Amino acid sequence: MEQNELYPIFLKLHNLNVLIVGGGNVGLEKLSFLLKSSPNANVEVVAKEFHLEIKILAEQHPSIKLTKSKFKKKMLKKRHMVIACTDNLEVNKKVYDLARKRYLICNIADTPDLCDYYLGGIVTKGNVKIAISTNGKSPTTAKRLREFFEEVIPEDINQMVENLNEYRKTLKGNFEEKVKRMNEITSLLKNKE
Repeated sequence: MEQNELYPIFLKLHNLNVLIVGGGNVGLEKLSFLLKSSPNANVEVVAKEFHLEIKILAEQHPSIKLTKSKFKKKMLKKRHMVIACTDNLEVNKKVYDLARKRYLICNIADTPDLCDYYLGGIVTKGNVKIAISTNGKSPTTAKRLREFFEEVIPEDINQMVENLNEYRKTLKGNFEEKVKRMNEITSLLKNKE
């Protein structure tokens, strides 16, 4: 049986520099997805033309920069991650090849073989964030799982997280003792009795 070997991480996109190459519908989708989870993400979108909604997002988010231009390899300088989503596979492949030479993680829209990462489904309830991946096989399944978790995770879960954080700060003892105590308290989350 095939297994999902992707490693999930949560990036602080306000501390990183992201480049999106492509300003059409897919560029809008990628930018919207990033901003939904990270509204202060540092993103530059490069394209010859921009979807109207991309322009609106850039006006609403000061950390978004729009550059009306053809892609040039110098645009990869001082970047941490890249997304290419033009309607030209040749341009997307060029972005991927140049990004790989610079050890940048790259996502080429709708081309799993040219992706170092995928943008999966995300559920956010305050400080609680759950990422969902189907290994790039079924974005629709990830979407349905996201909807399910959004429905079943209580809205007040963030208050519990805040309370546990405050309690954790009061614990004395070594690391093992603190972990044991936190495990005892949170065991109620998995016990259905």
